[in-house]
Amino acid sequence: MAAYKDLVGQKITKVTSNPGEPKTGQMWYNSTAGVLRGLGVVSAYASSAPMIVGVGSRQGQTTGSQTATLAFGGYIGPSGGDNTNRTDEYNGSGWSVEGTLNTTRANIAGCGTTSAAVGSGGELPPTNQTQATEEYNGTSWTSVTNNPLYRVSHSACGTQTAGLFWGGTSGESPGSVSLTDVTALYDGTNWTTGGTLGTSATRRAPGGTQTAAITAGGGDTPPNTANAEEYDGTSWSEQNNMSTARTGHVGAGIQTSAIFAGGYTSTYVTNSESYDGTSFSNTPALSTARGYGSSGGTSNTASVVCGGGYPLKTDTEEFTSSTNTITAGAWASGANMNTTAYGRSACGTTTAGLVFGGYGSSTSYGNTETFDGSSFSEVSDMSTGRRYSAGFGTQTAAVCAGGNTPPGRTTAVEEWNGSSWGANPNGIPTALSTPRGTGTATAGLVFGGGAPSITANTQTFDGTSFTEVSDLNSARSGVGGAGTQTATLAYGGRTGPPGIVTNTESWNGSAWTNSPTPLVNERNNMGAAGTSTEAWSIAGNSGPTATQNLNSQLYNGTTWITQPNLSIARSYIAGFGTTGPSAIGAGGYGPAINPDRTRTEEFTAETTAANIADFTTS
Repeated sequence: MAAYKDLVGQKITKVTSNPGEPKTGQMWYNSTAGVLRGLGVVSAYASSAPMIVGVGSRQGQTTGSQTATLAFGGYIGPSGGDNTNRTDEYNGSGWSVEGTLNTTRANIAGCGTTSAAVGSGGELPPTNQTQATEEYNGTSWTSVTNNPLYRVSHSACGTQTAGLFWGGTSGESPGSVSLTDVTALYDGTNWTTGGTLGTSATRRAPGGTQTAAITAGGGDTPPNTANAEEYDGTSWSEQNNMSTARTGHVGAGIQTSAIFAGGYTSTYVTNSESYDGTSFSNTPALSTARGYGSSGGTSNTASVVCGGGYPLKTDTEEFTSSTNTITAGAWASGANMNTTAYGRSACGTTTAGLVFGGYGSSTSYGNTETFDGSSFSEVSDMSTGRRYSAGFGTQTAAVCAGGNTPPGRTTAVEEWNGSSWGANPNGIPTALSTPRGTGTATAGLVFGGGAPSITANTQTFDGTSFTEVSDLNSARSGVGGAGTQTATLAYGGRTGPPGIVTNTESWNGSAWTNSPTPLVNERNNMGAAGTSTEAWSIAGNSGPTATQNLNSQLYNGTTWITQPNLSIARSYIAGFGTTGPSAIGAGGYGPAINPDRTRTEEFTAETTAANIADFTTS
């Protein structure tokens, strides 16, 4: 990818999410990630295991896939000319020698798979042509009904029981050999004649099936052709030409997604072209110039090319092209909780979460639920029902501190061991409502809240007791928070006048620092999750009337970015999740009492393919 300075003068669109279907070469500024991005095609030929021996004059074959390819017959020796009956099989990582043909020959056409192939025609020593046809069962070759024509240097595609053979030269002896436009169809038993080619040529690259084939190029002697034709099961029709006229090249894929590589012009070439059912486009070149080799593959994004010459080569190259897929980040409905409540506390991950406490039916609850990534389960209750408490830790080791109980705010602290709650006799120094907790059960941080006036108090917890440390710069209740005992982000909340705020502060283990980056929108009583560098603000209240919201915001380590909305506006929502862009919002106070107080939504972050690349800013 280019550097940013190379793009001066070009218009770059600012977006919060990568475009769903970007075009190759497109660039945009992703404000969520804070980077300039562009789409490039990640495609290339890469060397793989070499063949056991160099073999040429096999280019009429297209069998199998990128990881299961069969190559048979051809020429062997340093410079070719020695016909062979060998069969070579490629499994995606290496080659093996398999059953031998009954008739030794070169320039044989074939199709099928590594366990069910058919080969027909070819050149016998020294120059005669043959009708001989053989079928391969994965182990050995068996002679079957002969091709009606003597032919050589022709092409084939399809399967063992639905094969298509075309072009090449035809004639029983050297003196009677001539180009042929005849197409032959094989059904596994018998041969029939199909439509005639528009252009007669030898060594035309193949791809497709018996009823939907593509062929391109060919000629063998100058002038070579770039002509391309498609077969529909009945007739051939002219298509857009290849970019480079050539012969002896290889083909793989289907009629609407084929690739053609190498070949001979006036010299061996590395050119590779992709066909999309309408037109050809150049793709990255082969590492090694070659012609008259063999290939396998099922599309224009995955193929293998091997052998060829001259001198004959053992090189094997695999072509892979990535497919760009972008899935935008979004909230999706999740499993409902069992407890109808709001003002609950939560901690843990999106696959191992803990939700506890809450308020409903005019009382505070001690109900506790675990989340396993798919459903919530009721577990042991707290000793003291409470709402608006600070919760921190994990699914197996958590702390609930402060909150509201009948008849009011409490200093009570309870600790969860994975199966039950136990009271901590030390309690929290000050009775608090709507504080925020971060960290672990043995290294926690509690800050803010109402006591009853709004406070900036901050305390650390060491697994036994709480210790007062440096206060927040701004007293606030209903504050959001994410992080650890030594690295926490505090955001939003309600202060004295002016009310609900956007302020963000960061804690470094000893002091709070005002951040220059505020929330996009003022919030309090929001769900909070994540880390100090990837923090969530989920729904919550805003404005002078404490209006419920469905907005979400994500801190990316530098700035707050607006994210997709939840489905329901709500406040006093529980949030949990520790893996940055993924989080769960659970329960909350929304328009509908029962559904909204048990409802959960899960955010799944945007995913991008490898061909979405970041530009530098140097």
